[in-house]
Amino acid sequence: MTHLQKLRLASLLNWVSSNLFKNRVRSSPIPFHLIGYVCNAPIFRMYRTNGASEIEDSENSYKASSGKGKNAGRISCSIRKEAEDALLDYLHGTRGLQFTDAENMSKNSPLFLDKLLKQVDIEKEIPATKNNQKEIGRAIARFLRYHPINEFEPFFESLGLKPSEYSALLPRSLTFLTDDKLLVHNYTVLCHYGIARSKIGKIYKESTEVFRYDFEVLTSKLKAYEELGLSQSSFVKFIVATPCLVIGDVNVEFVKVLEKLQSFGFETNWIEGNLSTDNSHNFHRMLEVLSLFSEMGCSNEQLGQLIGQHPDILFDGSGERTLSLIGFFLKFGSTKSHLCLIFLQFPQIPVVKFVSNLRQCILFLNEIDMKVADIGKFVLTHTLLLGSCSLKKTVSLLTNLNTGKKRLCIYIQENPQELKNWVLGKRVQPFPDSGDDLRSKTQKIKFLFDVGFVDNSDNIKEALKAFRGKGEELQERFDCIVKAGLSPEDVCTMIKISPQILNQTKDIIEEKIDFLVNRLGYPISTLVTFLRYLSHKIESVQLRILMYNWLKDHGTVDPRLCLSTIVSCSDKSFMTSYVNRHPSGPQVLEDLKNEIHSKN
Repeated sequence: MTHLQKLRLASLLNWVSSNLFKNRVRSSPIPFHLIGYVCNAPIFRMYRTNGASEIEDSENSYKASSGKGKNAGRISCSIRKEAEDALLDYLHGTRGLQFTDAENMSKNSPLFLDKLLKQVDIEKEIPATKNNQKEIGRAIARFLRYHPINEFEPFFESLGLKPSEYSALLPRSLTFLTDDKLLVHNYTVLCHYGIARSKIGKIYKESTEVFRYDFEVLTSKLKAYEELGLSQSSFVKFIVATPCLVIGDVNVEFVKVLEKLQSFGFETNWIEGNLSTDNSHNFHRMLEVLSLFSEMGCSNEQLGQLIGQHPDILFDGSGERTLSLIGFFLKFGSTKSHLCLIFLQFPQIPVVKFVSNLRQCILFLNEIDMKVADIGKFVLTHTLLLGSCSLKKTVSLLTNLNTGKKRLCIYIQENPQELKNWVLGKRVQPFPDSGDDLRSKTQKIKFLFDVGFVDNSDNIKEALKAFRGKGEELQERFDCIVKAGLSPEDVCTMIKISPQILNQTKDIIEEKIDFLVNRLGYPISTLVTFLRYLSHKIESVQLRILMYNWLKDHGTVDPRLCLSTIVSCSDKSFMTSYVNRHPSGPQVLEDLKNEIHSKN
């Protein structure tokens, strides 16, 4: 994206923000994060400490030894089985843990087991053969007799946590699991309640305070939810999905969301099925989404149909993207009825995909230089279309359509449905030849004849190659130089010598002439003798003049130098011939550069 496009995009965002208060669903602030989705592509950098590195190396080592890397098969299944049995015997027989707990820890902590085998150095002491498998178990048992392990490590790993997740959770002053009676008690309560041991790790990581509850507290919290009508099997799934439900009193917002969904006709099993066990849910946000839809005018029947067809509108990120989408359209000036209509006609695609498509389409409209206000109108008028189209990249479309931005911009506004034909996976048909190129070339040739070029001469061919832009613009640029005070004959002569001076827009030419005459104080006739002035940037000319004036004030340069001498020489020559004559010259030049840059 070019700097100009970024500025236009910033202008678009300002325009969107200015419409925020025109149409509101309610007076309280609406979460609005979609600007980030629509306009930015943030890059997240991941860093890790040496300790984290060692833990990840341990996890990667296990992947390799379990068949996922070049070291696969390094520890045989028979050795691992003997190690598991030895660890089970130690945890249950020696340490007195419940057999089911000890068995779960020994069979579901492969990373800890690998670490233990390295400490015992089984492969070095006892070659792995069929005749001495029992010796392996004895060697591990001997090691454990004299080297007590930190039992929390295999315990947490058996609950589904990786070392990188539980390392910060390990108690600092405890080694034996039975020393933390509250942890063991609450863990046992969750197991007896029906929660799989492999899921308890998620509960511990997200809601550690649950395992600090005093005896019987957790049991009473679980019963409180059952008294609301939730079955034990149902609430098990809710706890795993959102562990914070068993923190504090009964989660009122959770109960309200459940009641609302049930009033729409959804069974508890359906609700369970749409809850992700990988991410916790924010029932406050989900309740806000449901309330917003009601305030927008959706009836319970309509809202039930909408969520039934698009459950991700409510359950994906607990409705965060939906709230962002609503906030985005509000800032674009959408009305409540329009918002309701958008969602009731929502396409059969996930919300996250809809947001991604919308983002790409808005960037596309910006990149083809559509006016900011027109983009806003286009988005509101064709919201569902834009969210349904996975557009190709702008550069690819311009190339395949064989057209320019201006023509494409006009065409889209007149034929918005054509966007459907420019999506990924479809072959794009190029636009028919508009005849603009031939018409522009004819206008350029006519203009050159008018200023005195001879037909079929080398000069006219070179001038045609030098000209950029459209033929109709050349006369306009010619006239603005004449209006500045030069005679048409002088301007014709200038163009014959240097036709590329007309490659700049009328506004830029006028700006440069104004700077020359009104800021620098040179007469307009300077252009006749120094016509290359128009090819230089204003900032470059300003820097040279300011530096020259400083050197002149300090008596190190000839005060009678003409403008062309000051401006036209290369940077290297300017430094050597003028700037370096004064010991402070280079620093002054750098300061002037920074000053000019900061102002622009």
